[in-house]
Amino acid sequence: MTVSILHRITGGAITVVGLAVLSWWLMAIAGGEESFARFASFIWFERLGIPWVIVALSLLTWAFFQHLFSGLRHIVLDTGAGYELRVNKFWAIMTIPTSALAAAVSLYLIMGVGK
Repeated sequence: MTVSILHRITGGAITVVGLAVLSWWLMAIAGGEESFARFASFIWFERLGIPWVIVALSLLTWAFFQHLFSGLRHIVLDTGAGYELRVNKFWAIMTIPTSALAAAVSLYLIMGVGK
């Protein structure tokens, strides 16, 4: 039940927050070099001095992977497989640490922490 609720919440978060950030990014690109520089400095919190934007984008990345893995689990269920209680519970629980790991690896690679 918790994974089903998480699936709905992450879908809504991706839709609302993700679309807002995407729209802002596209408007910044269309606005020219200075507009995009303001966007980039805000996203990388150069002027703010606080990492809340990075935290928000990290949570959005986790929400994407949580929604993806939960959706893949539902596709498997739609084929008629995985309805045994033990198997279903195992894969439902595994969506949470798997999505956290995928988000951590993605952010590690994107932010260039290893460089």
